[in-house]
Amino acid sequence: MIQIRTAKETDLEAILEIYNDAVLNTTAVYDYEAHTLEMRRQWFRIKEAQGFPVFVAEEGGQVIGFSSIGPWRAWAAYKYSVENSIYVAADQRGKGIGKLLLEPLIKAAEELEMHTIVAGIDSTNEVSIKLHERFGFKEVGHFTQVGYKFGRWLDLTFMQLMLKTPAQPVEG
Repeated sequence: MIQIRTAKETDLEAILEIYNDAVLNTTAVYDYEAHTLEMRRQWFRIKEAQGFPVFVAEEGGQVIGFSSIGPWRAWAAYKYSVENSIYVAADQRGKGIGKLLLEPLIKAAEELEMHTIVAGIDSTNEVSIKLHERFGFKEVGHFTQVGYKFGRWLDLTFMQLMLKTPAQPVEG
């Protein structure tokens, strides 16, 4: 049985393995080099300091996927906007784990009084696009040939989910 829970620092090695597989073998991450455990620790500590959650999918004591939200852009007026990320271990894809990991992200964004969630998805990743559509995300942009990986140009699709929060947005 798959359980979704808040990530702990002890999950970082498994998170790193899943992430590095995505970097090295997919276009889910527009990066070329594997990350180090120290890079993942810094990433995790920044998420904690900013108050953004990281969730893991666990089955039989093994982390098989993770998800997170974080700032979409750095300027102050974007404070009600977040970007989501979902990664599933290569041997676990196609089992509905992404769905299980996206649901708590949306709930967390609402609890944090966010107004929108943005997802940047490689345009060939039809599974991720369909997953986000099932949760109400709409395509809001398509950027042509903005990445280059595996000897080809990559297009990026931006999807967005509007939330009903915050009740009382403020500037500053």
